[in-house]
Amino acid sequence: MEKRELGRTGHFSSVAIFGGAAFWDITQSMANQVLEQVLAAGVNHIDVAPSYGVAEERVGPWLKRERQRFFLGCKTMERSAEAAWNEMQASLKRLQVEQFDLYQIHAITTQEELDAAMSNGGAIETLAKAREEGITRYLGITGHGMQSPALFLQAIQRFDFDTVMFPLNYGLFAQDEYRMGALELLKECKARRIGTMIIKSVTRGPWNERPKTHTTWYEPFHTLQSIQESVNFVLSQDVTGLCMAGDITVIPMVLQACEHFTPLSEDEQNALIERGKAMEMIF
Repeated sequence: MEKRELGRTGHFSSVAIFGGAAFWDITQSMANQVLEQVLAAGVNHIDVAPSYGVAEERVGPWLKRERQRFFLGCKTMERSAEAAWNEMQASLKRLQVEQFDLYQIHAITTQEELDAAMSNGGAIETLAKAREEGITRYLGITGHGMQSPALFLQAIQRFDFDTVMFPLNYGLFAQDEYRMGALELLKECKARRIGTMIIKSVTRGPWNERPKTHTTWYEPFHTLQSIQESVNFVLSQDVTGLCMAGDITVIPMVLQACEHFTPLSEDEQNALIERGKAMEMIF
């Protein structure tokens, strides 16, 4: 599987990043099967969070014995320094590790949340302290929503983050304002050597009244052809990699699509963007 440098970290991450959201509610034996598959595919980067159900508990035993094989990213949804520090300590214990490679402010969706996390006494103070004390090597920020590009352009101007994680797919790129903002963010991240990780890459749309057939809160594409198109589109952008969908039945197809990634021409990308104009947004 292709690997790309994660910004200034010097780590070459597999273009498929294991997203712990897939382990929201899962037995250890089933989690073991998925992680064996992930390892076999060459994935070397795990992204997890305490808000992902039992994910930290299920990944922990693997990290205890396989820590050197994974770049480990974790997150906090807390916005104050004290609460973020306490949550970070709990994550270390559940994951059975002494250090993260990357620790991130998680799920920023509004200006108010960004301001709270970046204020005096905000979560950013915990991130800076964690790096100073060697608890993490790098710092990042994540979030979702139509305002993500604008918020994160602002965030990287306010603090020298090492990584950014935000949504990107051809449906979102069919929205002119989002596409222009995302391209500006990616350009600025490249200039600053900030790693860029993508979420919602295989999003089909909101569930609405349809029966939920997958564990993701949005409806994912769930055929190999549609997932391959989505993965090809995302990885044709100037990004480091994508977090796999939070559903263990979709993961094998995302892994396969990443292994068979083929860059798209500008015309091929534009054709998908045109198709994306008919897609309903999840935000």
